[in-house]
Amino acid sequence: MSNGFGDREKGFERKYQLDQEQQFRANARRDKLFGQWAAGKLGKAGDAANAYAAEVVDANFEKPGDDDMLGKVKADFQKAGVTVSDADVSKALTDAYAAAAQQIASEKK
Repeated sequence: MSNGFGDREKGFERKYQLDQEQQFRANARRDKLFGQWAAGKLGKAGDAANAYAAEVVDANFEKPGDDDMLGKVKADFQKAGVTVSDADVSKALTDAYAAAAQQIASEKK
């Protein structure tokens, strides 16, 4: 019986590890998608949009949480004279996560 409990525990640990990996991948993709959305609002396209998205992703590694990334995007919008409400920025981030999670899930199939 103790072997069954050990196997079950290992199964839960493996599922937790896979869930954490998937969440990390979804967050990384979310940041890129959000950066591309912001680049579009700033009038960037092609390589310039991809470079800006990479800057947004990098900005999210400065401090825990999303405030550093959101602060960068909002500051860039303000500097460029782009008017986007905080609610629209938050919605874009939420939508980017939903799209990223869906993309990650469809890749697993």
